[in-house]
Parts: sequence; structure tokens; C-alpha cells
Amino acid sequence: GQLPTWLQGILLRNGPGMHTIGDTKYNHWFDGLALLHSFTFKNGEVYYRSKYLRSDTYNCNVEANRIVVSEFGTMAYPDPCKNLFAKAFSYLSHTIPEFTDNCLINIMKTGDDFYATSETNFIRKINPQTLETLEKVDYSKYVAVNVATSHPHYDSAGNTLNMGTSIVDKGKTKYILFKIPPSVPEKEKKKFCFKHLEVVCSIPSRSLLHPSYYHSFGITENYIVFIEQPFKLDIVKMATAYIRRVNWASCLAYHKEDKTWFHFVDKKTKKEVSTKFYTDAMVLFHHINAYEEDGHIIFDIIAYTDNSLYDMFYLKNLNKDFEESNKLTSLPTFKRFVVPLQYDKDAEVGSDLVTLPSTATAIKEKDGSIYCQPEILCEGIELPRINYDYNGKKCKYVFATEVRWSPVPTKIIKFNIQTKEMLHWEEDHCWPSEPIFVPSPDAREEDDGIVLTCVVMSDPKKAPFLLVLDAKTFKELGRATVDVEMHLDLHGVFIPEKDLKTETE
Repeated sequence: GQLPTWLQGILLRNGPGMHTIGDTKYNHWFDGLALLHSFTFKNGEVYYRSKYLRSDTYNCNVEANRIVVSEFGTMAYPDPCKNLFAKAFSYLSHTIPEFTDNCLINIMKTGDDFYATSETNFIRKINPQTLETLEKVDYSKYVAVNVATSHPHYDSAGNTLNMGTSIVDKGKTKYILFKIPPSVPEKEKKKFCFKHLEVVCSIPSRSLLHPSYYHSFGITENYIVFIEQPFKLDIVKMATAYIRRVNWASCLAYHKEDKTWFHFVDKKTKKEVSTKFYTDAMVLFHHINAYEEDGHIIFDIIAYTDNSLYDMFYLKNLNKDFEESNKLTSLPTFKRFVVPLQYDKDAEVGSDLVTLPSTATAIKEKDGSIYCQPEILCEGIELPRINYDYNGKKCKYVFATEVRWSPVPTKIIKFNIQTKEMLHWEEDHCWPSEPIFVPSPDAREEDDGIVLTCVVMSDPKKAPFLLVLDAKTFKELGRATVDVEMHLDLHGVFIPEKDLKTETE
């Protein structure tokens, strides 16, 4: 095929790549050692490169030729040859775990730099051109968080916004929103952005020892949207997991009898909206987008009625009959919530406060709290992406992978939120990754551009490839076949050529 001449830059993606070290194996697919890979577009040609993230975790494991650093689904235990004293010490020091720096989920941009990220307090700087691993950054040196998300947001001033959880810090557990500036004052060039990290606000957790797990959050022009779901971490179980010889994943529990609480923080005042908004129990990983309209916040998410998704990816379940034998017990559902921030305070109990045309409702309760029910826009999609220029604004299109009852995506879709129309791309034996939208330089409309996805083949005789689709028509423009094995990855970014520092810099 033919690539658009304007497509110049790097598609950089991240995901678990190595699951066996020596005689030891990880239990869970999300535990594998991070493997970065990139597609560089230069003058109509595509170059492929892949490299393991040389994290401390990677180095320790490879040196020992066994798994010695614990991951979320796999606990590593001291070498049986070690003496008793060293063993006892190892057990004690695991109480507050020293988390792994195996940053395998996403890529984050901060100023001119790029970092591999996961959900611990560690991120690793990388060179996007050579995939070389550079310094390790520990968020907890700059802000009191023990875990942080892998889905930050970027504002128009170039700041990176992210959220993390501060566990039992000074007797409180809270969710912290923090901001990393894109650059530092000229006279401090030796320092880096993290030294100027600023806490925007904090939201107290409803429970000291059971904070909510979250994978992403939303943002509008004036507000931060945070969802406190009843999918929670049990801190006491986590602190004793090592001694009890169970993994940290077993310390996550879904409380289906609980409510899901919505928090909205005003970016300017840094205060939370005082009205209590809630909905039924649900589990979500990915926010799609959020925006404001006539005194309402509208936000779109992909939600589940249980947490079966995580269990699917235990490696014992990933066998040759994987697609047939593993069925999700809850279908991912595209839900739109419409939340009235401004409403008539004298409205009757039981009345619906939504005044926009939508089937979503917000019912006033006796105690003044507001019970929200969503509009269901479609089902069976995951790994959603939008044209990021529309982040926090009203948008029309979502690009995603289609997942029916099996957690492995088989199609790429473009969904029109307004008309509910859906365009597909699919081919036999193809497992596409999260689609990334790249706008064309002279874009006038939201879908002027292309969609990029890496396609892994379930037929070992067929080579994997990078697929380039016209975002408007969803017709294939071209594909670049890769003659090495490619891994199923998680998330990534497209870095335009102008955002890449030249090697001399």
C-alpha cells in the first residue's frame, strides 16, 4: 500500500514480553517483563525495532536466571539456598512492598521526555528512537503516592496530569491529583520537571484500608472526573501477602453490594463538588472522554458488572483453546453518564435532574444525594482512543478494538457516538492492538487522519504487521509486515517527528 507523505514519526508501544526466566514462570500475562517496540515512519518507509526495558527488575531476574522480583500476580520468594537470617529479613521487608519497576503498560510524555509506565510508583525514562532504557524516577520522592495510573492527561499548557493513591499517609488514605510541568525555569536547567511537581488536590478515600483501584480518570475543561469504584485493594491483606504466600492480585476484591461514587474537582478552586453523585456497583478500567454542556458533566467509560477480565489473563487460562474456553462473564459496555452540576435545589425528591436530551438519568434522593443511571451507547468494545485534540470536549468518534465474549480483540472499530454507526476492520487469524488515531496536518474534521494498529497473527505461519487505515472511511491504506515474532502489547503513543529530539540534542 501507500502511506500518506505527511506520516513522519514513531509509533511507540509497550506490553508484557517475557514470561519465563530460567525454570520460573510468571502466573499472569500482565506480569511479563516489559518489551518496547516501535515503528518509525520516514519518507514513506517503515522501520521496526524492539527491545526489552532494561529495568532493575529485568536485570535482577536475568542475572539470577529466575524470577526474584514480585509482580502483581506472581510472588517471588527468596532463594532456598539463602541462610535463615536473610530469609527472615526478606519476609519483614516485604510488609510495605518495594514495588517493581517493570513498567509494561504505557508510554507517558513529560516535557520533551518519554517514560515507560505501569501502576507502581516507578517510571523509566526511555529514548524513543533507540528504545534504550535511561534513568528510573520514583514518584514517591516528589509526591506521597504508593501507586499511580498509567493513563495521564495532557493539558493545553503542556502539563502532564496524573493520579495516584497515598496509602495510610499520616493516618489518612487519599487519591492525589498531581501536575508535572513541561519544563523548568531556565536558571534551573540542571533540575528536572519532577522537582516542580505540584499537588493539584486530594480526594479522601471512603475507607482507610480499602482504597478503590483505578486505571484511568477523566478530564473536562474545568473539572477532573474521578470514579471511586467498589473494586478495592485490601491494604492489610497486601501487607501480609508475602508471608501468606499469595500474590497481590488476590488482595483486590469487588464488592458488588457497594455503590460507585463520582467525584468532580474544580481545577481552578481545587475543591470537590459537594453534592454526592453515585451509581450502581461496576468495574472500569478505561475512561473514553468527558466534557461539559449546559451545567452538566457528560463522561463516557467502558464498564463491566464484575472483575472477571483480570482472571482471564492468568497464564494457566491462556492455552490453545483460549478463545473457546475463556468467556467473559460480563461484556464491556460503553456507558454515558450525564451529571447535572447545576440544578434546581428545590427539585422534588425522585425527580430526574437531567435537562439534556439523553436517556441517562440523575434522580434526586431524600438525603440530597443524586443517583445516576447511564445511557448505553454500545457493547463489546475495549481499548478506546479518540482524537486527543478533542479530549475534554464534545467528540463524535471513538476508535477501539472489538471484544465480544472473549477478551482477545479480533476487530478494530470506529464508532460514531451521535448516529451509533460502526465501521469495522477485520481479517481471519488477526488480533489487532489498541488503535491509535493520528490527525493529518491540515485536518478540518475530527476524523481527518489515519488509524495505526499492530496486528499479531493467531496462525503461526503468518507474519505480524502494522496496519494503516484511513480514519474517515476505515479502508486500508497500507501494511508493513514484520519478519520477527511480535508480542501482544497494551498501550502506546504516536510521536510526531517534530516532538523527537535530534540525536545531537
